[in-house]
Amino acid sequence: MHNLYRSAAVVTVFAVFEHFLGFLYRIILSRLLGSEGLGIYQVALTVFAVFLTISSSGLPITLSRVISKHRAKGSLKGEQSATTAAILIALMFSVPITLLLFLFRAQFSTIFSDPRCADLFYILIFGLSFTSVYAIIRGFFWGNKRFFAYSVIELIEEIIKIAVGVFLLLGITAGFADVNKAAIAVLVSYLCSFAIAVVYFIIKGGKLRSPKGEFLPILKSSLPVTAMRTSSSLLNSLISVVFPMRLIAAGFSASQAMSEYGVVYGMVVPVLMTPGSFIGSLAVVLVPTLAECYYRKQTDEVGKLVEKAIGTTLLIACILIPFFISCGENVGIFLFSNAESGKMLRNCALVLLPMSITMITTSLLNSMHCERQTLFIFLFGSAVMLLCVWFLPAYLGSGALLLGMACDFCITAVCSLILLKKKAKKLCSFKTLLRIALVAVPSAALGVGLKTLFMTCLDYISATVLTMLFVAVCEVLLLWACKFIDLRQICKQIFSRIFRKKSKKARARS
Repeated sequence: MHNLYRSAAVVTVFAVFEHFLGFLYRIILSRLLGSEGLGIYQVALTVFAVFLTISSSGLPITLSRVISKHRAKGSLKGEQSATTAAILIALMFSVPITLLLFLFRAQFSTIFSDPRCADLFYILIFGLSFTSVYAIIRGFFWGNKRFFAYSVIELIEEIIKIAVGVFLLLGITAGFADVNKAAIAVLVSYLCSFAIAVVYFIIKGGKLRSPKGEFLPILKSSLPVTAMRTSSSLLNSLISVVFPMRLIAAGFSASQAMSEYGVVYGMVVPVLMTPGSFIGSLAVVLVPTLAECYYRKQTDEVGKLVEKAIGTTLLIACILIPFFISCGENVGIFLFSNAESGKMLRNCALVLLPMSITMITTSLLNSMHCERQTLFIFLFGSAVMLLCVWFLPAYLGSGALLLGMACDFCITAVCSLILLKKKAKKLCSFKTLLRIALVAVPSAALGVGLKTLFMTCLDYISATVLTMLFVAVCEVLLLWACKFIDLRQICKQIFSRIFRKKSKKARARS
């Protein structure tokens, strides 16, 4: 368990830094492209994500689980055959899709209401096969618990995308449109991460072997996950078309409708996904271990891992919620110069809870061979979300999309928890839930009170910073009081490291 936490900590540090860079880049794009340009960029990425999902989305987690199964049996040949089978399956889908899309470009481009979206999409589609194979190699690292390599390559991809994007947007003023430059940066990052992953795979002795005996099982196991994630991508693509259309029907202009979509998906959703960095890191580390325990039929260990995962996820969400409730409105103004995005962030703070539960439970259930069940749960939640987007824009405007997301996450979280309870027999103790509530509720109340007070005598930036600082201190003290952390032990470790460094320097001088 100690190694598990240490690996999770390493992955989390990389994931948080990657998420921070991506978030920073999103802010840069929002300012350089504007809300309309950001909406166009998001639509193209959303449609591209559909084909990327079809090509490879279910394969990494399936390959990781299969590799864990072979590791439990000590079969190196099985691991190599499974990896080869997954790569072939990814190419079997991605190469024909790319060729067909270019052959029928004129016909396919008509699905975009704005021709600029089509230009962006066809820049991205060049990287489909490369990033699909990279996803498989990432699944190989995942299954073999090479979390450092997994995290470093992901971080390098993000850094390359940002560096190329900023260079093209600020350094080259002529030629391509700005939105096209942003798409080129994404393509370059895909190609570079593929090349780095392949080289590292070969250096570390990765080999391919005949996929005989592994091709069909992996294809069969990955299809439900692929179907679920493809449905998610299709739903996002459908919403990117339907939501602006329904806003226009409600009286918005075309430009206003695209801007509203850009605010929700380009500004609000990325901030709401903040817990994803932490929870995704937890899932990356936990899934291979949980899969091994599940296939070895270590029921008690499976229950302990699930209980730890749910408790940690709830704690992460409840630590972040007070910041969103108290400072969400000001954060939206500060980051995006958009007051509406800030109001949405504040109003959606509690959505972090079901959203976080959905993230972790889906990964846990898929590692326990429940891909079909998670697919049906997803479809149920998505149907409710689509109904909200279709019927409510006339009454709620952009709030219809946020309400749909909230309903989707709540339904998925509840159904997933019920299924997980049946599989693992454990979820999270009432005592743990009570301790988490004792951290979140007082912190949120303090944050709202302090923000109201500070805003009467300070500018919004100073008020926001001070409020966040006080909320953070309050949460640390409450975490200590509720025995989630040991401040004394942490202080001892910090001071011991400081003294060690000083003693080393003294020895070096002497």
